[in-house]
Amino acid sequence: MNALGFYLLYPLIWTLTLLPLRIQYLLSDLLFVLNYLFIGYRRKVIYLNLRNSFPEKSNKNIRTIARKFYRHLFDQMIESIALIHMSPKRILKHMRYKNPEVIEDLYKKNKGVILVSGHYGNWEWIISLQMLVSHKTLAIYKQLNNKYFDRMYINIRSRYGMTPVPMNSILRELINREQKNELTLTYSLGDQRPLFRHIQYWTRFLNQDTPVYLGTEKIARKKDLAVVFLKMRKIRRGIYETEFIPLFENSRETKEHEITDKYLSILEKIIIERPELWLWTHKRWKHIKPDNV
Repeated sequence: MNALGFYLLYPLIWTLTLLPLRIQYLLSDLLFVLNYLFIGYRRKVIYLNLRNSFPEKSNKNIRTIARKFYRHLFDQMIESIALIHMSPKRILKHMRYKNPEVIEDLYKKNKGVILVSGHYGNWEWIISLQMLVSHKTLAIYKQLNNKYFDRMYINIRSRYGMTPVPMNSILRELINREQKNELTLTYSLGDQRPLFRHIQYWTRFLNQDTPVYLGTEKIARKKDLAVVFLKMRKIRRGIYETEFIPLFENSRETKEHEITDKYLSILEKIIIERPELWLWTHKRWKHIKPDNV
């Protein structure tokens, strides 16, 4: 069934992405209307997450954020698959990098980098970063259950030179690159929900007790990587601007949880400024913090 679903959908996706992006957005508009009137994709999860994150906001404000989020969500879906045919020159017109010299300065200092962000704005278009930096860029990703679509996204995410690496293989990959004397930049999305048995740390995030992965921090401290936060801003439809914010140049000098707390604090502020750009569809707070923690 996985193969059947892929081979039925992929020709449609491939053909759609031949069209100009402005035409592809018409499908996004259609999906938004259908969802708003009939489907209500993960509506209960979205509204619960928003109400718990912003208890001070009125129901009207929550509905407004949810509507804007749906609009952005379908745009982001279209933008992700648009990469199938988007040229290197074109992607850099849509994803603008404000200060790549921050990364290049670290390269000159012979520092590897872990670039941390969240599911905010358009995280998929960051695969274009390899065209602007000297580091060998890696992207940590969670494998999809459907191996056919997983392979499709690997091909998409490696189009401009970035190498996708499964979560459970990233440390081994970094060691291999180090043995080859390659300086790496590893792109990590640090706002995913860990499996309950893997929870090692809870913090307050968006007004709620939140379990977080410590993988980014552990890798950074183990390999003494510089930690840089990627701040993204949506200028208008299809146009994003990123800013690199240096957090720690020498991770081994940081205290336990200092890296995690720092980047989550920045991410939280960004979400509060424009909440519609964060991914609210996931059951981010499914796990309940035990009383003895």
